[in-house]
Amino acid sequence: MPAKNLSVNRSALGHRVSYALRHPQRVPRHLVRATRDAWLRYRYPDHVAYYRAVMRSDTRTSPEAAVGSRSHERWLALGAMQFDYLLGHGLRPEHRMLEIGCGNLRAGWRFISHLEPGHYYGVDISPDILAAAQDTLVRQGLQDRLPTLTPVRDLTLRFLPDAHFDVVHAHSVFSHSPLPVIEECLAHVGRVMAPGGWFDFTFDRTEGVEHQVLREDFYYRTETLIALAEKHGLAARFMADWEELPHGQSKIRVTHREGGRTS
Repeated sequence: MPAKNLSVNRSALGHRVSYALRHPQRVPRHLVRATRDAWLRYRYPDHVAYYRAVMRSDTRTSPEAAVGSRSHERWLALGAMQFDYLLGHGLRPEHRMLEIGCGNLRAGWRFISHLEPGHYYGVDISPDILAAAQDTLVRQGLQDRLPTLTPVRDLTLRFLPDAHFDVVHAHSVFSHSPLPVIEECLAHVGRVMAPGGWFDFTFDRTEGVEHQVLREDFYYRTETLIALAEKHGLAARFMADWEELPHGQSKIRVTHREGGRTS
């Protein structure tokens, strides 16, 4: 995987023209996305409703592509990467895990297999991708692990119990989220995290101007997200070792501040 370009503004006209000239074969695909983006923006001013519609559209074509995997082999590899990283950073079978944006269980089926029965809880804003997640469970023969898969309208997590989850995980969720959606999650995730628990999330990192491409991809500075977590009584740190893996996004780990749990 090529090195990350952490200074480029992908929304700038100059970058877009230069990129089109260097990759003319990708222009038709981008025009299709831009047309869809304009239509869905008009129909769904709310971002969560907008992205739910994006997922509905993408899932019809391919559930694996809808979660960002160009091929089945890449789907398997990205799931294994997430699982291996968490396994190496403290995930144990007895942990209770909440996966925000579980998708079609690209990594989730591995978590479900590893955790004790009933200890995996996956949520997603897209009912369509959750139907595909059920198909993944059947293919992997994991019905007896009793995972919970639940559609959600937002990221307030208000229907979940206090101090319940040892591990919370959100892969490639904040990379598609504006700051108000990210803040909504960070304002509430501390309540459901057990003492000693943690929340790992990935994001698209920039060291330049924070920006977005269409309404689908958002690029943030690390300090912006760390400050947002701290605003809500959480401690956050950049996971530098994740950068060594072949993945385009970066990772932050959030925990309770020493001395107490956020409400």
